[in-house]
Amino acid sequence: MSKTSEQLLVLENFIGGKFVPCRSHIDSYDPSTGEVYCKVPDSGEEEVEAAVAAAKEAFPGWSERSPEQRAQVLNKLADLMEANLEEFVQAESRDQGKTITFARNVDIPRSAHNFRFFASSVLHHTTDCSQMNHMDCLNYTIRCPVGVAGLISPWNLPLYLLTWKIAPAIATGNTVVAKPSEMTSVTAWMMCKLMQQAGVPPGVVNIVFGTGPRAGNALVGHPDVPLISFTGSTATAQRITERSAPYCKKLSLELGGKNPALVFADADLDQCIETTVRSSFSNQGEICLCTSRIYVERSIYSEFLERFVAAAKKWKTGVPSDPANNNGALISKEHLEKVRSFVALAKSEGGTIHCGEGVDQLDLPKRNANGYFMPATVISGISDSSRVIQEEIFGPVTCVSPFDTEDEAVSKGNNVRYGLSATVWTRDVARVHRVAKRIQAGLVWTNCWLVRDLNLPFGGMKNSGVGREGGKDSYHFFTEVKTVTIKH
Repeated sequence: MSKTSEQLLVLENFIGGKFVPCRSHIDSYDPSTGEVYCKVPDSGEEEVEAAVAAAKEAFPGWSERSPEQRAQVLNKLADLMEANLEEFVQAESRDQGKTITFARNVDIPRSAHNFRFFASSVLHHTTDCSQMNHMDCLNYTIRCPVGVAGLISPWNLPLYLLTWKIAPAIATGNTVVAKPSEMTSVTAWMMCKLMQQAGVPPGVVNIVFGTGPRAGNALVGHPDVPLISFTGSTATAQRITERSAPYCKKLSLELGGKNPALVFADADLDQCIETTVRSSFSNQGEICLCTSRIYVERSIYSEFLERFVAAAKKWKTGVPSDPANNNGALISKEHLEKVRSFVALAKSEGGTIHCGEGVDQLDLPKRNANGYFMPATVISGISDSSRVIQEEIFGPVTCVSPFDTEDEAVSKGNNVRYGLSATVWTRDVARVHRVAKRIQAGLVWTNCWLVRDLNLPFGGMKNSGVGREGGKDSYHFFTEVKTVTIKH
């Protein structure tokens, strides 16, 4: 850690177990004030090359350790993160704009838990075996780490999603070169300061900071990085796919969502509205799993809309450090303008803005007047073909529309290019199973949202991604399987 004369935090890359300064830097902003507070390395090919070399050198020794030995290191790292939890909480909130409450209850506990989960999970996998007695042969499979894993994580849940990648990668014996988002790099840098104490050997975890076009591109196109795990936009994933195609790399791509909620007339509206407000607006709507389209059976549409808008108006947006606030600031000025442009588009197309952007004023302290804040926004009266319905907004905006039949609800739910998650609200058990089978989404929640068993697959279909991650799926992704045949 170093400070300039303006008292800005200056980050350094973490390569081969050491912090390495970078010649050029990118400004990083505090979203709640709009002011630069941090300088992030603007890494390129040179820095990525050094990180990959360190990871390659560390791979033989780390991969030869037993799963139990590696698990001990992961658990120690989780212990250290929990011991420094409040420092991580404060840093994540300031860097990303999210509330202190969300960082304390969700981001940082889950980041530590990711290491604990994979430390345990990696000990409990089995391999396959088959006998061919008529040929006096025995077949069995073994799984081996792939090598150097390239990991690229997003800005919305910075440490949460970075550790979701690092933990299974190193638990299975790989070494990693990771690139967090240049907009939210601080907690990744803080975690690096714990590596030596946790017993992570030099070169096992390398963090290179910088932009996608420079650092990310160099990592994805490196011939000695056979595997890429990426969470982010569908457009970036398309470029990653093209860049890695010449090397036939293993890819796991967790991408955007335009997630529907289907609310049937027999739903428990109290529970539904409370949960759907949370699923629409949590973390400023900056979660790939957030609900952005709500389809409500026509017989209860008016009641639902009235009650949902009333509940959305109580969802408080303001200074992240205030525990009374539900939402903080959006990630950047550019992103705020993008989200606002979708609300303006909805209005220009004849939609009704019931609350939020352009309707409700935020009461912010003078210090936060230039922060990137936007209140929870509810829209109705939008055509299914509108960009507001079709494109991922990734902000505190959701659209409400009526439907008449179950078939129509499913059709509307599926009528976008994304397929990450969906929620279904009904008391009809048969309908639950019918709709869950027909809806095009990798995750379907019924009468709840964001309930996750980390053993089970996570990921989307259509333009929401390629591959799955979770207990067994991450184990399979971060290893190569071999079939061994022995004649006896």
